[in-house]
Amino acid sequence: MKLLREKDYSGLMKMTITAAGMAVALLGSSAAFAGQEYEPPRTASGHPDLQGVWKFSSNVPMQRPERFGDREFMTAEEVAQMRARLAAADAASDQAVPQRDGGPGGYNDFWVESAGLTDQIRTSHIVYPATGRLPATLDGVPTIAGGLGDDVPGARPVRFVVGGIAKNGPEDRGLSERCIVGFNSGPPFVPSLYNDNVQIVHNDDHAVIMTEMIHDTRVVSLGERPALSEAIELWSGAPRGYWDGDTLVVQTRNFNGLTQSFGPFGTSKEKVLTERFSRVGPHTVNYEWTIEDPATFADKITAIVPMTKVDGELYEYACHEGNYGMENILRGARSEEAGTEQ
Repeated sequence: MKLLREKDYSGLMKMTITAAGMAVALLGSSAAFAGQEYEPPRTASGHPDLQGVWKFSSNVPMQRPERFGDREFMTAEEVAQMRARLAAADAASDQAVPQRDGGPGGYNDFWVESAGLTDQIRTSHIVYPATGRLPATLDGVPTIAGGLGDDVPGARPVRFVVGGIAKNGPEDRGLSERCIVGFNSGPPFVPSLYNDNVQIVHNDDHAVIMTEMIHDTRVVSLGERPALSEAIELWSGAPRGYWDGDTLVVQTRNFNGLTQSFGPFGTSKEKVLTERFSRVGPHTVNYEWTIEDPATFADKITAIVPMTKVDGELYEYACHEGNYGMENILRGARSEEAGTEQ
């Protein structure tokens, strides 16, 4: 195993909302194919073939660092500097990092999934608002941000994704630790350190979108289908889809309100998510999503997250079956209380 510096799990999640960088894939966008005529492979029905396994890894921050202003892409010089920093980090990776505070530490870079560098690197995944940053939230909108090491105030059962309120039982831990919602699978997909993979299968009537994390599967009805009753609410919402030219559009409503709207803000109760999947190259799908949630944000949010073709299979993420982390978290807390070691 090749050891790199330790990774903090809470930092992993903060990367999606702040400008923190991590040594994972740096991806550009469909701009890499600008000016090129690309004809995607097509199904028997004539629609672009989006089927296969795709990776959405990235260390482009979700929000744009303020130093970039409204600039959407890094300059060639900035890309070169980024490459140099990553090369230096890789050269230092042979040195093992000691545990912090006597704890077991986080994941090392053995577990990190990388997809390589491109010459077109965005300054942020968010492209609207033009600042590349989240719009203002409405007055009174709750903010709940959990972390791996810090318990935050709250009541059972925990309804945020990462972290928890205590370690007295499973109900005190976050949705991802309880294998209910993946911390990167959304929807929408949010790049993280690992398991940033999704498999797409589609025919004339349905598209199936299966994320690796928590192996959550969304079955999307295509075409003229009645909307689901508002009385039925789901963790991942109720999706309906259609083809807009060569782009598969998936619009999702009926979120259950038991998760945040986006990041640590608000709830998903009134969120409407529109995802657009466009095959822009032999190995690239442009994944663009827009969140409209007038109960949480003062404006909509649009982000672009390029996805890269994976030459392999998607294996089941057996979270419940292999959830040793939950058992060990609770056992460690009991040992600490008893003043014993195991």
